[in-house]
Amino acid sequence: MNEAVGPVRSLEAAYYTDPQYFGQELLGVFSRCWQYAGHRSALQQPGDYFAFEIARQRLFCVLDADGEVKTFYNVCQHRAHELVSGQGHAKQLVCPYHAWAYDLSGQLITGPNLNAVPGLDKSKICLSSVRTEEFCGFIFVNLDPEAEPMDVWYPGVREQLREFVPHIDSLQPIKTVTIPEKCNWKVSVENYSECYHCKINHPTFATGVIKPQTYDIQPQGYCLRHTTECQNLNRMTYPIDLDSNEHAGDYSSWFLWPTFSFQVYPGNVLNTYQWQAHDHENCTVYRHWYTIDGQLSDVIDKLADQDRATTVEEDIGLVEAVQRGLNSRGYVPGPLVLDPKYGVNSEHSIAALQQWMRAGTDLNFQYHAVED
Repeated sequence: MNEAVGPVRSLEAAYYTDPQYFGQELLGVFSRCWQYAGHRSALQQPGDYFAFEIARQRLFCVLDADGEVKTFYNVCQHRAHELVSGQGHAKQLVCPYHAWAYDLSGQLITGPNLNAVPGLDKSKICLSSVRTEEFCGFIFVNLDPEAEPMDVWYPGVREQLREFVPHIDSLQPIKTVTIPEKCNWKVSVENYSECYHCKINHPTFATGVIKPQTYDIQPQGYCLRHTTECQNLNRMTYPIDLDSNEHAGDYSSWFLWPTFSFQVYPGNVLNTYQWQAHDHENCTVYRHWYTIDGQLSDVIDKLADQDRATTVEEDIGLVEAVQRGLNSRGYVPGPLVLDPKYGVNSEHSIAALQQWMRAGTDLNFQYHAVED
């Protein structure tokens, strides 16, 4: 006789409240997964650069002389001073501490009085590089030099994005909404990754853009693909040319584990989510909005403001209340609702997500291609 199979339960509270778990994630998730660095439009000419941080490692992207995006650890190979800060342009990468200079490929060129160093071979001194990919105009990096390519991690996403946003290569960011949240980054990501709560908590989203009874979220490699039919397109606050292309009237979203999501609204309007984890109980979400060639747009401004005042504001209250609840001694991890028919009232996406979360704290776990 087969034993009865019990419910799949949510993660233990310690995954969200214990700083030790966060320390393991710095090594097991943020240091071994693909993470968003910045938009390609920030690098127009050779020598353009911008600095950023991932897994508490300071990095920078630069456009080299051949027009290729390179990423390096932001540290001079002499005595460890940071090389650059913010965003700018440089013909050479010159350390502000002792003026050691590197070319745009990271190779040491010169430094004061280097001729006095016996046996010095400058050709063997180079900045430490980081695995980098361009993905539909977005720059991603992975601190693991052996990581499989993004198309293996997120199969089909590149092609689907181009179908939903035919002009994606012409987009530039024009507006960013910064959202501090007093919760563990995984609480915020989980909230984004299910719509079980939408009808109750997001009246604008659930009655405007999406048709809740058709909403579904399915794993696609290390991607969670959100799909739905749309409703009330005639009530949208901006014009939509439904004849412009196949997906002009559609909504879809692609969450790329662990901290980035592409989201397309009707009218092929692209916006993105980017999560930055600060510690075990604080994160920031960045909502980026884009237009062709970075043209200013009243439509995008109004959409971003409406989104911030409704769905975003509603989610802040939810995720911060969850974090407080996870710190309660009375919390016992509850069962996930795994409906065999999937759909909006199922938490299959959370079950998949929490598998990746568990794996991320196992430093012996190897990320590899996953089957849907």
